Amino acid sequence: MKIAKINPIFWVFLGLISCSQKLPKSNISNQFQDTLKIEGERHLKNIRQVSFGGNNAEAYWSFDSKKLSFQSDNPKWGNTCDQIYYTDISKDDLRKGPAHLISKNQGRNTCSYFMPGDKHIIFASTCGLAKTCPAVPERKPGGKYVWPIYDSYEIYISDLKGNVTKQLTSNNYYDAEATVSPTKDKIVYTSTKSGDLELYVCDLNGKNEVQVTSELGYDGGAFFSPDGKKLVFRASRPKTEEEVREYKELLAQGLVQPTNMEIFTCNIDGNNLKQITKLGKANWAPYYHPGGKKIIFSSNHKSTRGFNFNLFMINEDGTELEQITFDKVFASFAMFSPDGKKLAFSSNRNNGGTNDTNIFVADWVD
Repeated sequence: MKIAKINPIFWVFLGLISCSQKLPKSNISNQFQDTLKIEGERHLKNIRQVSFGGNNAEAYWSFDSKKLSFQSDNPKWGNTCDQIYYTDISKDDLRKGPAHLISKNQGRNTCSYFMPGDKHIIFASTCGLAKTCPAVPERKPGGKYVWPIYDSYEIYISDLKGNVTKQLTSNNYYDAEATVSPTKDKIVYTSTKSGDLELYVCDLNGKNEVQVTSELGYDGGAFFSPDGKKLVFRASRPKTEEEVREYKELLAQGLVQPTNMEIFTCNIDGNNLKQITKLGKANWAPYYHPGGKKIIFSSNHKSTRGFNFNLFMINEDGTELEQITFDKVFASFAMFSPDGKKLAFSSNRNNGGTNDTNIFVADWVD
């Protein structure tokens, strides 16, 4: 989510990927199989590939742990940029056809999440400005990686047939990265309405909004703790005069640089802010373990080339860092199912030598 978070951070780091992981090809079926498991992944069992082709990310569970909402730019589905879909993991076979399209108004879309009741999905879209895909900033040779903060992103709620039932935001700011509390009463999202990228929490109908963060830097990709009392999120914190100047100049152009972020937590009112990781490089896409005491996230802190991302888990107090996946290129966007039994994540494994990023589901083993 984000900005992906494409705007969300995901697409940016896909741009960082210059090679793909080549694993032995397997006959993917609807049955779980561990041919997709990489040595060392002791917490993952019965890994199943859900999507097949294109870039698929931010796959987040429905409250009943049966469906996933996600974004995809799969060209075989007629996409020229990211669209929002959902799939029933027990019924749908995405090798045979596309998932269920939600973002029928087109534009560029990101950061989808099921609403309580599993009858609606919240997501961000630029469709209010145009049905076409907005331009992605060109990366010049030797230039730094940036991604766009489209001020045309607004937050919508749609039913499962793709009919928009509510527009939650309507302004000229970046509004995206919305997720819903497990307690089914609050939404958190990122907006530039204050002049910076900050977190906001509100009721499901958009009322009783509270600004959560206020420090200079990008705060985004937030998720609630299992009890709904805290948030975990990624953040950049420019400190030096040069870092502050560069951050503000990029933000004024509708851009942000995602290569230096750490994981933070705080209460949903913004109090008790804590920095959890101090690993350097890019640490992002965090999510609470069902027990509420650990956090899973994606990081390239061990990479010498910058684009090798894997899943790690850490205690809420910043101790006992553990590597979860051992991809050669990319793994991120981990989310535990609400029943605590499964983990959904995106990975470059088993992509046939392409740069495709697909969605995988595994049984979780503590």
